[in-house]
Amino acid sequence: MKKVKKRALLLVNSKARRGGEAIDALVGRMHRGGLDVTIEPFENLPEIARDIVRLRESADMIILCGGDGTIASGALAVEECGLPLGIMPMGTANDLARTLGIPMDLNEATDVILAGNTRKIDLGSVNGYAFFNVASIGLSANLAQDLNPTLKKRFGRAGYALAAAKVLFKARPFTATIRENGKVITTKTFQIAVGNGRHYGGGNVIEADAEIDDGHLDLYSLEFDRVWKLAGMLRSFRTGTHGAWEEVRTAKSTEFDIETRRPMPVNADGELVTSTPAHFIVHPAAITVFAPPKVGMNAMPAKKPARKTTA
Repeated sequence: MKKVKKRALLLVNSKARRGGEAIDALVGRMHRGGLDVTIEPFENLPEIARDIVRLRESADMIILCGGDGTIASGALAVEECGLPLGIMPMGTANDLARTLGIPMDLNEATDVILAGNTRKIDLGSVNGYAFFNVASIGLSANLAQDLNPTLKKRFGRAGYALAAAKVLFKARPFTATIRENGKVITTKTFQIAVGNGRHYGGGNVIEADAEIDDGHLDLYSLEFDRVWKLAGMLRSFRTGTHGAWEEVRTAKSTEFDIETRRPMPVNADGELVTSTPAHFIVHPAAITVFAPPKVGMNAMPAKKPARKTTA
């Protein structure tokens, strides 16, 4: 008896950094692997959810081609339709793929989907907008505002570095109130980040023991007196040990509420989606994704010195 091919709805972002790469060879690989592929191109992020909802009855899985912002934009529609999600990392940072162990090579990423192994992962949301990696207020949001899309696509991470230098030069601290688990603190900070996954910002780690299926969010707040102290912390951000610094406040919770004296933009997975006041919440095991088998847990970090918490 002939095996029935599974139907894949493949959405392609032509504006992603790697979106111009030929898709025909990848689709051919999918066909040979047993998928019947329907290609749906899009140019604007709001189109993604509409396309998924409109075409979900004709698909057995959704495959999103693009960067972290593209994938987050389709997250709520994917959750609603209940179909498994395949990820083709065609963006600049591709932090969700990094967290899940999905290869950056597109042929290998295709093979992950064809292998059929899935896992359930958490989804974060802020004021109803989804994010897989991190949502932040302050420096990262200012960077998203200042980053020219042409610069981002042409120079990739180098474009981020140029824009970041400009943001740091004019950065000023802001006053924020953080509420979680009945505790309230008011502080001056340069940035508050709330992470759902593990990686963000091109390979930084939100917290050394963070996992995308641990059922909670990880918060940090940068409360130093001079923004240039950030330069001394950069290495610790790559390993998720920045919480060891006295000037970094950390917390874990399933929900956070953050208010600022004036409305400030919120950056979720590289896209400005809302503004403060901001309500963050985790949705455990919300999405089924195609990913390599999970191998063990992240190594536990070394014992850290006393640090600030939201208590």
